[in-house]
Amino acid sequence: MLKHIDRLMIVGYFKSYAICLISLLTLYVVVDMFTNLDDFVHHGSPGLKAVVIRIGSWYGYRIPQLFDRLCEAIVLLAAMFTVAMMQRNNEQVPLLSAGVSTQRIVAPVLCCAFVMLTLTIANQELVIPRISDNLTRGRNDPDGEMESIPRSGFEANQIHIEGTKAVRKTLTVKGFRVMIPESVGGNMLHITAEEAQFKFTPGDLPRGRWELTGCTPRNLAAIPGILEIRDDSRYFLYTKVIDFDALVRDPKWFNLASTRRLYQELQRPESTRLASIAVMFHGRLTRPLLGMVLVLMGLSVILLDQTRNVIISAGFCLVLCGGFFAVVYACKMLGDNEILSPALAAWLPVVGFGPFSLVLFDAVQT
Repeated sequence: MLKHIDRLMIVGYFKSYAICLISLLTLYVVVDMFTNLDDFVHHGSPGLKAVVIRIGSWYGYRIPQLFDRLCEAIVLLAAMFTVAMMQRNNEQVPLLSAGVSTQRIVAPVLCCAFVMLTLTIANQELVIPRISDNLTRGRNDPDGEMESIPRSGFEANQIHIEGTKAVRKTLTVKGFRVMIPESVGGNMLHITAEEAQFKFTPGDLPRGRWELTGCTPRNLAAIPGILEIRDDSRYFLYTKVIDFDALVRDPKWFNLASTRRLYQELQRPESTRLASIAVMFHGRLTRPLLGMVLVLMGLSVILLDQTRNVIISAGFCLVLCGGFFAVVYACKMLGDNEILSPALAAWLPVVGFGPFSLVLFDAVQT
């Protein structure tokens, strides 16, 4: 059952959280917008209304991404400010005199931190993957009309696909080239198309089809389930893996993917950057634990010496957090470069800081 002090701590936490979140997001938007204002003004449709719509759309899509990057820091800052304000107003002394332990006093803060970390996971798994296409567009290309250089890729049956230029808005690739191996076509085939447009098909298999126009060589024989001939220079190529996104996506596309998508990618034998994807996958599993470890350490630093100035305690807390994030990042880099195994790179900070945070929190004066 919630006590009155619990309700006060919960309200204080969410007030601090809202202030920190709005302040950091506003600061980012204002600084970034005025730094890159020319990109919004000189690209796309002219006019004040169009510019405002482009700015609103750009930052509207990036707020969930920025929230994802700052979530642990905001959770810690909110907890730190809530406890610091309680100490500043001498609200902790009467409770300690009444026999209430410090750990019990800050328990509502820990519960609120856990709730907000859960919200972060929902944002990571449900929101960001849905808007990942918009997050990959540049400020000077809000509608995806600019040409980009596509990558190349292999189907599971070793069909190789590549292109010269790609336009995201129309899902087209110019200078489209396909190599079909002997194991699939009977003879090795090299098909070149002036343009290819990707069209999704219902269901998972095949993932979609490429409509190739201006093809050479001509008068090819159809390959059931793979290559369909419509006329002399117009073919349909059916694919299961290489869709338009697979050709144009950023090499670090997996940062915006859901955990389920990462797991599916790890099951593909032809997938690339497996080490980085595996580290990211294990990092998703450990992220809630690392968030709570960070909150425990931050609160412990503030509560260990309750006579210390609040500003000094907050400074110590930020230094500790800086070291924490440095270790997490270093482990990630070691895992990406295959110096550490992906599982060890993700779980090592939990194993190292987890017991330390519990001991530190247990040492708080009651």
